[in-house]
Amino acid sequence: MKKLIEDIPYLLVLASLLSILKSSNATDTISTTQILRDGDTLVSSGGFFELGFFSPGDSKNRYVGIWYKNIPGKTVVWVANKEIPVTSISGTLKIIEPGILVLLNDTNNIIWSSKMTRVAQTPIVQLLDSGNLVLREVNDNDQENFLWQSFDYLSNTFLPNMNCGWNYATGIESYLSSWKSGEDPAPGNFTLHLDPTGYPQIFIKRGNTTTCRIGNWNGVRFSGATGVRGKRSLYGLIIMNKNKTYYREDVLDQLVISRITLSQNGVMQRWRWVVGTREWVNFQILPVDIVILTNFVVLIVVAM
Repeated sequence: MKKLIEDIPYLLVLASLLSILKSSNATDTISTTQILRDGDTLVSSGGFFELGFFSPGDSKNRYVGIWYKNIPGKTVVWVANKEIPVTSISGTLKIIEPGILVLLNDTNNIIWSSKMTRVAQTPIVQLLDSGNLVLREVNDNDQENFLWQSFDYLSNTFLPNMNCGWNYATGIESYLSSWKSGEDPAPGNFTLHLDPTGYPQIFIKRGNTTTCRIGNWNGVRFSGATGVRGKRSLYGLIIMNKNKTYYREDVLDQLVISRITLSQNGVMQRWRWVVGTREWVNFQILPVDIVILTNFVVLIVVAM
């Protein structure tokens, strides 16, 4: 017993070293020869985001999702198989020919897959520090050439660098969809869209009924939003050209962690992570009320 007690400090050091080694071996990519199993994860190169299997709330169902790596509580920002869960811990994620990312259940049936845009030669899947999961050619980092990306297929969360709006070239509309419940990420009753007609505006719908509009772009901001005060740490852009019309937010301060969510009851909420108190703080709610968008500004870019 005395010998065991004396060895405890050494065992603690060994456990710490093993933890560091495991962290250093984290990867942000999978290739066609690799499989991601339940219990494995991808970690973005800067350690900001993590992808893996999870169960929301008290559910036993398994989903492939992306969450913040270093924020406690597993705040999920994107879900792949929103409508069809894996009902066991035997799910696998892999790339199949001709370059499609698929999720298989315990009977090896495909229950979710990425969209195919073109045949790939040497595809890989990579989790970026933005939280974007991309399928691309191994030697091509150009965003315009991605075979597929999760940022085109939003869940209930809007992150900086995501696009909300229309890509006319692909016919894809990117929009937020509320979860059915805290235990079911399947699309709920509410969606949040960008209306590209005329002066763009953001609106929330329940089914086919519009429940809230922020207002048209007036050249400075959305008319339904209030003014700006304080130091700017993030900003929004509306991009309009013949190929796309979309809204995007970028950060000026890389230390700011911000996200927008669409709740199950159709409320849009803007959150910021406060490092000091280690909690998410909500500083904008729509349509319950309109509060000042502290540290926020909206711009518009018209590109021909």
